[in-house]
Amino acid sequence: MKNKIIAAVLGTAVVAGTLAGCQTNSVPAGTEKSTEAEAKGDGKVYRTLDEIKESGTINIGVFSDKNPFGYVDENGEYQGYDVYLAERLGKDLGVEINYVSTEAASRVEYLETGKVDIVLANFTVTEERAEKVDFALPYMNVALGVVSHNDNVIESLDQISADDQVIVISGTTAETYLEKEYPDIKLQKFDTYATAKTAFENGTGVAWANDNTEVIAYAIENEGYTVGIPSLGSQDTIAPAFI
Repeated sequence: MKNKIIAAVLGTAVVAGTLAGCQTNSVPAGTEKSTEAEAKGDGKVYRTLDEIKESGTINIGVFSDKNPFGYVDENGEYQGYDVYLAERLGKDLGVEINYVSTEAASRVEYLETGKVDIVLANFTVTEERAEKVDFALPYMNVALGVVSHNDNVIESLDQISADDQVIVISGTTAETYLEKEYPDIKLQKFDTYATAKTAFENGTGVAWANDNTEVIAYAIENEGYTVGIPSLGSQDTIAPAFI
């Protein structure tokens, strides 16, 4: 827990500092500032740090169905590691948090259109994404992993036959990696983690490829599943993202 707290503090400090560096693009004096982002002179839609503080609210994109990183509990409250980081950020900036539920494929879009000020949704840093958004200090290391049913544990992607399917979430690094490195593997794509989880538990797909932190957590929390491939692809980082 101590390491998580340190990581959160470091992450919020960098996010706040980087947002402060964007203030040169602020709207003209006298322009009304609200929780709605506005298009700036460079054509991008975002709010500056001053605008966020003046509004008293920051809009943060998180997952609502991705335990343990971002999810809604039985009381309708957002919980998880990313949410913990968001709470620290809101406290450091002295603003309230408006959580905006996002899906993996919508993270960049929500930033570009100003629906959120920051995305804290288990966002892996990639060169392609860095061309569209800025990333703050990483707060987690991650690779890909593969979880499968106990009665057919997948320990190598070579075990997957031409008739088999692997579950992935659209817009994730798992989808990108498998399409590039293993184009012959059939992918069953889902937009949300909740629908993917339900389908997997109902027998769809011989395996589920996702961030290894997620599949390990899934196997721990759900009986009958094994992470046969705990690390796949390169070691990457998770970081807050913004425009």
